[in-house]
Amino acid sequence: MPEATIEPWLRGTLTEVNAVHRGVLHALQLAEEDVARWCGELSDTEIHERPFNLPSVGFQIRHIARSLDRLLTYAEGEDLSAEQLTALKAEMEADATREAIFAEFNQAIAEAKRRVVALLAVDLNRSRTVGRKRLPTSVGGLLVHIADHSQRHVGQAITTAKVVRAPR
Repeated sequence: MPEATIEPWLRGTLTEVNAVHRGVLHALQLAEEDVARWCGELSDTEIHERPFNLPSVGFQIRHIARSLDRLLTYAEGEDLSAEQLTALKAEMEADATREAIFAEFNQAIAEAKRRVVALLAVDLNRSRTVGRKRLPTSVGGLLVHIADHSQRHVGQAITTAKVVRAPR
């Protein structure tokens, strides 16, 4: 069982960043650490297993990576590209190796951190829209959702990984 560590938000880091952005950055750091700790040793087969018809760990990790890109695109005031929409439709496919899935995840986390920092100069109350229906939100709302959504799916990935590893 992995050793417990102090969570990023309790390490006294990123104190130069405002509280909202800091919370998002800490949530991304925790996601990165937890996925590595709890899911990193799964095999190519295990990462795609769907015990009790749960979404696979591979799906959860891909979904985190790709949703970060989509949510940050909205936070930046942009619409999704055709490439992003295609990637969304392919999240459930079990066609990638664990190495490819983790590489995509790690790259997405690094890029998300960079993009969150780039949003420091943007007013958190600035209006944004989400999706084809252009549902109303704000930059701050999107940033909070990025943290919340990432943690939700990390939790699901960890739980599924534990179920997959249980028979070992």
